[in-house]
Amino acid sequence: MNLRQINDINAPEMDVFARVTEQQMRCFYGPEEGIFLAESAYVAVCALEAGFEPVSVLVETGRIEAEAQPVFDAVEKHCGKKALDELPVYVADREVVIGMTGHHLVRGLWMVFRRKPSLPVDEFLQDKKRIAVLVDVVNPANVGAIFRSAAALGMDGVLLTHKSVDPLTRRTARVSMGTVFQIPWAQASLEDSGINAFMRLLASNGYKTVAMALTEDSVSVDNDEIRSNDRLAVLLGTEGTGLPREIIDACDYRVMIPMQRGVDSLNVAAASAISFWELMK
Repeated sequence: MNLRQINDINAPEMDVFARVTEQQMRCFYGPEEGIFLAESAYVAVCALEAGFEPVSVLVETGRIEAEAQPVFDAVEKHCGKKALDELPVYVADREVVIGMTGHHLVRGLWMVFRRKPSLPVDEFLQDKKRIAVLVDVVNPANVGAIFRSAAALGMDGVLLTHKSVDPLTRRTARVSMGTVFQIPWAQASLEDSGINAFMRLLASNGYKTVAMALTEDSVSVDNDEIRSNDRLAVLLGTEGTGLPREIIDACDYRVMIPMQRGVDSLNVAAASAISFWELMK
């Protein structure tokens, strides 16, 4: 195995783990499609099972057997023994790792992967009956939780506007428990993310649109008429302000989750799980 001990956080091999931003990984670093960093052995195995190509690994000293061995087994299974033999495996003491990553809670392993070509939105929309649509949702933890709910509750995919957070950011992928590699998703271009263009895109692909919004004409999310539609797109808005008024007005339906004790809203990730469950019945 290609083990390499790291004692200096300034080693150039550690740039991708410590000093290259996720935006740089996506746009300016590596091959045309860029790279991303998976955080934790579980997420790394999910990425390998989904066919992503590994580039390098950082693992804490003393955790190779506990954390890294299942990842190495997955590399050999999905990429071949040669790929495992050639994969740079950087090993560093815990204090060195904390100095590089700044993370005290996540322990064990970080893995760099090459991205795959982005899925064109039109291709993504062709064969899906129920999709979650994230409109400018920028919190990585919320996006990860929405992906996890969408995958677990049977949604066919997730569509994101251009301003929404990249699903392959390390926190999003970790919170999603690797489901960003298991459920299809696509991210619209800046041009296609304009309100009029975005709503036309959904309508032209046969979707009835459902805005999660509290308005005077909102109906309960457990609505049989809405469920009866062949194709549904469930639109969820950004944290704090929710969906833009123009999008709410343009949607075919506006739905709310009935609540008690004067509570008028839920976190977008919690709301997504309830809406997916009800609309998939």
